[in-house]
Amino acid sequence: MAAYLQWRRFVFFDRETVKEPPGSDGAGGKPFALPPGIAVCDSGRGSLVFGDILRGGGRWRCRALCPIWFLPRSLQLSSFQAYKLRVTHLYQLKQHSILVSVGEDEEGINPLVKVWNLEKRDGGNPLCTRIFPAIPGNKPTVVSCLTVHENLNFMAIGFADGSVVLTKGDITRDRHSKTQILHEGSYPVTGLAFRQSGKTTHLFVVTTENIQSYMLSVKDYPHLELDTHGCGLRCSSLSDPSQDLQFIVAGNECVYLYQPDERGPCFAFEGQKLIVHWYRGYLIIVSKDRKTSPKSEFAGNEAQNSDKQVLNIYDLCNKFIAYSSIFDDIVDVLAEWGSLYVLTRDGKIHVLQEKDTQTKLEACKSMLFRKNLFEMAINLAKSHHLDSDGLSEIFRQYGDHLYNKGNHDGAIQQYIRTIGKLEPSYVIRKFLDAQRIHNLTAYLQTLHLQSLANADHTTLLLNCYTKLKDSSKLEEFIKTSESEVRFDVETAIKVLRQAGYYSHAVYLAEKHAHHEWYLKIQLEDIKNYQEALRYIGKLPFDQAESNMKRYGKILMHHVPNETTELLKILCTDYQPSGDNEGPGMLEGKKANSEEFIPVFANNSRELKAFLEHMTEVQADSPQGVYDTLLELRLQNWAHEQDEQIKEKLHNEALTLLKSGRFKTVFDKALVLCQMHNFKDGVLYLYEQGKLFQQIMHYHMQNEQYKKVIEVCELYGDQEACLWEQALGYFARKEEDCKEYIAAVLKHIENKNLMPPLLVVQTLAHNSTATLSVIKDYLVNKLQKQSRQIEQDEQRIQKYREETTRIRQEIEELKASPKIFQKTKCSICTSALELPSVHFLCGHSFHQHCFESYSESDSECPTCMPENRKVMDMIRAQEQKRDLHDQFQHQLKCSNDGFSVVADYFGRGVFNKLTLITDLPSGKAAATIEAGLQRELLIPTKRST
Repeated sequence: MAAYLQWRRFVFFDRETVKEPPGSDGAGGKPFALPPGIAVCDSGRGSLVFGDILRGGGRWRCRALCPIWFLPRSLQLSSFQAYKLRVTHLYQLKQHSILVSVGEDEEGINPLVKVWNLEKRDGGNPLCTRIFPAIPGNKPTVVSCLTVHENLNFMAIGFADGSVVLTKGDITRDRHSKTQILHEGSYPVTGLAFRQSGKTTHLFVVTTENIQSYMLSVKDYPHLELDTHGCGLRCSSLSDPSQDLQFIVAGNECVYLYQPDERGPCFAFEGQKLIVHWYRGYLIIVSKDRKTSPKSEFAGNEAQNSDKQVLNIYDLCNKFIAYSSIFDDIVDVLAEWGSLYVLTRDGKIHVLQEKDTQTKLEACKSMLFRKNLFEMAINLAKSHHLDSDGLSEIFRQYGDHLYNKGNHDGAIQQYIRTIGKLEPSYVIRKFLDAQRIHNLTAYLQTLHLQSLANADHTTLLLNCYTKLKDSSKLEEFIKTSESEVRFDVETAIKVLRQAGYYSHAVYLAEKHAHHEWYLKIQLEDIKNYQEALRYIGKLPFDQAESNMKRYGKILMHHVPNETTELLKILCTDYQPSGDNEGPGMLEGKKANSEEFIPVFANNSRELKAFLEHMTEVQADSPQGVYDTLLELRLQNWAHEQDEQIKEKLHNEALTLLKSGRFKTVFDKALVLCQMHNFKDGVLYLYEQGKLFQQIMHYHMQNEQYKKVIEVCELYGDQEACLWEQALGYFARKEEDCKEYIAAVLKHIENKNLMPPLLVVQTLAHNSTATLSVIKDYLVNKLQKQSRQIEQDEQRIQKYREETTRIRQEIEELKASPKIFQKTKCSICTSALELPSVHFLCGHSFHQHCFESYSESDSECPTCMPENRKVMDMIRAQEQKRDLHDQFQHQLKCSNDGFSVVADYFGRGVFNKLTLITDLPSGKAAATIEAGLQRELLIPTKRST
């Protein structure tokens, strides 16, 4: 129960008297006066509605004996005749232009209910859509109250005998509604109200002695008695949703609020209540002024004209009086056009205009702040929907007040309510100075919960936790779910690491996938290398690869075997450990194994195992893998002392060389083998690179004479100069090398690799080589040359004889006629018949045979193939005369350069060849000799 005397009073309404509108002459300003006799009224749909229970008089006398008056905002009063005697009750619906009235047309107790449609007209008056008697049955009784549901489906009428009539259905039509007695009792009904909540409809019924609730949305209308005391007429009302649509009943001692199934709070507002209304979250109560009038026996019905009445406007939520004033004999209080209108018995209308929110707050804040009533100021601001900036300023002032009083705990709670509006540094500086770490921690926690903290705030909060050594709060702060992280994670990790809370920092880094920080703390602070390696194995491929490059050397130094195994997996078919069904884990990825070779610095054993594994499972490994493995095997071979192991390492290195992986890096492999004096590898690479002279020079340096001869035998056909170099090598040796010199000379002789004179000059440098060494060579060479000379002389003699014969034939052709004595055709071998064709070469043909077989009229078909060969040779010589590059190449590569030069001389490369293809007409006989060669090759055709 709230004590009325403790509530603060404010003036949130401005009171004015309604004035008459200015006339045509500009006169105005007089108080507006209502017709006398106004006893009932209501408002809605833009008008104030009045009912007259007395006949009009004075200047308001008119033909309508008992009218209903409408007063719009323009104050142009209008009326129509509703009843002949009196109007006792009016109800204007707020959502429909429907007016329901109760009145009398004749003497006696016979009240009539009329439903008016204000939007439709009948002879200039509103259309009356329905008329029916209000009395239940034939029992005469007076109507005490009336209410209508806004959906037009319910209407309830209360009577002085305690009964309630309910009309269900369309209240504007007779045929679509049903009327029945809902409630019967022995006490007058003083108030009715419908309450709609969802699809549930309740009807509150209050009498002078009890309060009941009926559920109308259920068959048989079950009811519940809520209380055993009631109220007077017009002393009940229904609140708005701000008070949960509670039914308000005002007794003389208290005001009670009711739900449909229970009684709610009550307020101790003393005094005899005359009128109760609800307006925009305010409770309006008109009561008798206790200073001027004693308490009446029947509340609400015996007010005298001389009584003073008090109108109070209460704010039940914030528990203050928004307005209070004294009026003379109030008829009713109406709400329309956003204001309250107070009708008094003298016909005046007083308007109460609520001040705007800012004005109200400014008016009350100064008073409340002076009296330190900040809570009331806050509640008032909230109820009037002050913006967040205004509320924040009140919270700040309240916090400053508490801080100055030394109430730091209370102050920080108010400052917390300013988060989002007040700059956090304003609060932080205060509590840093006061060394109130607990309060500062609470503020910073809330700042993070609202996701308004920056990196500095996170640092400060974590430092507060660490100074307080509050591990539980620290864990609670960092172990929020990922969707609720309200701080900068990286900053938190840095602060925790700096403060020595490594486990918390590691947890935060792992949870929020800050892999670099996790590994830094594990490796540099905790030094848990196994756990760091396990963590890398769970990362996605790209991150696992980058972190192994960054931390691989540290891990290799402390956990070499495990690190090597992880690198093997990373470079072959990597899949993160753990959940193998996660996205992106179905297809393994491979890292470049060559990039991880620097990780194995000072770990040659693990490096060898890694490289050998890569070459076994991944034949297409990068070239650097094979290069490093070769170097590693050569190093191990060179430093090994055990002969058996050394032999094994030798075979491994040679096998690797023979794998064919060093063709593109031949020079590098050769340098490696030479650096480690790996003889077999060097020789193998020389052989693969066709460096036969290097092979022989290698054996020469090592004075391996037999190997020199073997090299010449193996590769002498590919590179003939090897024999010459071998001869020069042995010729320079002062020791006895006759056996090897003889072998070399034999090959030189068989393949005619060197001129004899050069051989003699070469061996002349060897003091141990006597003439007997080259005796056989020289004898054989001289004999071979003698035979060659004999053959050449015979060939020369043959060519001379043939030349002499040809010259004789030419002379005969020049000096004597040619007699053709052939009797047979050279083609068909049949006897010649005329016509026939004869050639100077001596062949004769039938004319038809010649035409059938000859390709040219000027050439003998029989001699033509041989002649063409000669001509082709001449053309070839002509074409090759300018082939200098080819000549140089042949001269360089030939064993006998002289024969190449002689061949080109024979082709006419070094002299100009003149070829006469046709005999010019009209030439002298001297030109015939110049063209004799042509005539011999291409005999002239003669016909007989």
